[in-house]
Amino acid sequence: MKIQLSENAKMALETVRENKVRSALTVSGVVIGITTVIAVASILVGVSRNIEDSLNDFGVNTLFIFKFSPGVHFGRLSTEERTRKPLTLEDAEAIQELCPAVKRVSAQVFPRVGQGPRTVDPPMRYSGRETDVNFSGVTPNFEQTQNLHIAKGRFFSDTENDHHAELIVLGYDAARSLFPEEDGTGKLVQFGTQSFTVVGILEQRKTNVLRGSGSENQALVPYRTYRKHNPNNDEHFISAEAYPGQKTIAEDQIRGVLRQRRRVPFSNPDSFGVSSAEQIADQLRQVTASVALLTIAISSIGLLVGGVGVMNIMLMSVTERTREIGVRKALGARKRDITWQFLTEAMTLTGSGGTIGVILGVTISFAINKLVPALPSTVPAWAIIAGVLVSMSVGLFFGIYPAVKAAKLDPVDALRYE
Repeated sequence: MKIQLSENAKMALETVRENKVRSALTVSGVVIGITTVIAVASILVGVSRNIEDSLNDFGVNTLFIFKFSPGVHFGRLSTEERTRKPLTLEDAEAIQELCPAVKRVSAQVFPRVGQGPRTVDPPMRYSGRETDVNFSGVTPNFEQTQNLHIAKGRFFSDTENDHHAELIVLGYDAARSLFPEEDGTGKLVQFGTQSFTVVGILEQRKTNVLRGSGSENQALVPYRTYRKHNPNNDEHFISAEAYPGQKTIAEDQIRGVLRQRRRVPFSNPDSFGVSSAEQIADQLRQVTASVALLTIAISSIGLLVGGVGVMNIMLMSVTERTREIGVRKALGARKRDITWQFLTEAMTLTGSGGTIGVILGVTISFAINKLVPALPSTVPAWAIIAGVLVSMSVGLFFGIYPAVKAAKLDPVDALRYE
């Protein structure tokens, strides 16, 4: 049986070589379908791994509290959501005091969002160079709740915050833009009419997903310093780090405290949102799952087209080789021998297309990593194996009818065929 399959495969490859153009056109649908699956699967797997890494990068016990519910798009806010009052520093302090499951709390303040166009910040400048930054004020423990890491220098202290010190900590990209060839710590940078001394530069986030969120362009100043210069900016984002194993309890306690402080009636939903890196990751996974289903649907069309093409070309091959089939039957070939000959040829044809599709998909994945570093791409081994197996299965399925038709030919009629 192994020798027969080997001979059938050799005959199939010889047929492919003799009809290069016809074979290429026949399997083009399979090639396109498999290429699409491999390329998209590599992106989805890369993004998924980045999402998992982001959980560790932000901290699995950190909760994020804002006035909007998690997952809400700012462009689709209801009237009630648009008019919600911001959270406050006092809310953060109440969470720290009244929630036993919360280890530490930080607050971040910036211009209001969701109520008309947001004020455009001026660029940050240093020695003729400038860069756009996400400028905000944070409490000193923001470093711990956000799991930030200092590459150079340090973070500011509680004392410096209390004394409205004119200090600033820059994100990785912001520092690289302003100080491409020098250590920026100790330098004086200009933000509008204000000057700040750089005391720290943050490490680059490990994951591409977080790098694309604007965190690398952060410009963080002490909370009280920010409010001194921008007293009208009162939008607050609160981060709360729960004790290990108590994140769910901490979330319930936070909800209870904020509902009471914001006077939310018992029958009304929260007028704020509480989420975590894990919940955000789940939302991203839902998006990637939808993309995966769409990709499978599109690829299925390509494989269907390729399969119909294979059936058509195999029926043509049966007609062209009717006399050859008659000779083989006259020499003792059984029906199953003829059936396997044509099935092997169909599977070889689509398997070759699948192999080409895998190569193209892997090439696209590598090109994405080189040309678009912010979009992670990793080719999983299962996608390569599945690509080849699915393509061969297409040949097997769509080759059955032509193979059976060839096997049923009468040897006498086949030998008479011109």
